[in-house]
Amino acid sequence: MSILPTTDMTAPYLYQELVNDRIQTLHREAREYRLAARVSRVQRARRGVQKANERLLRALSLEG
Repeated sequence: MSILPTTDMTAPYLYQELVNDRIQTLHREAREYRLAARVSRVQRARRGVQKANERLLRALSLEG
């Protein structure tokens, strides 16, 4: 009767741990990307509002 080395038995488990770790890393990176994209959209919207306010103030000052 032959006994399998422990590396033969632990290899699939180690591989599965690596796979799970990679999946978690990808999920975390995706969350970070979505957050960064959201921040970027908010900053762009704020700049748009600021420009619109400046245009409005210029237009109002021309009327007076």
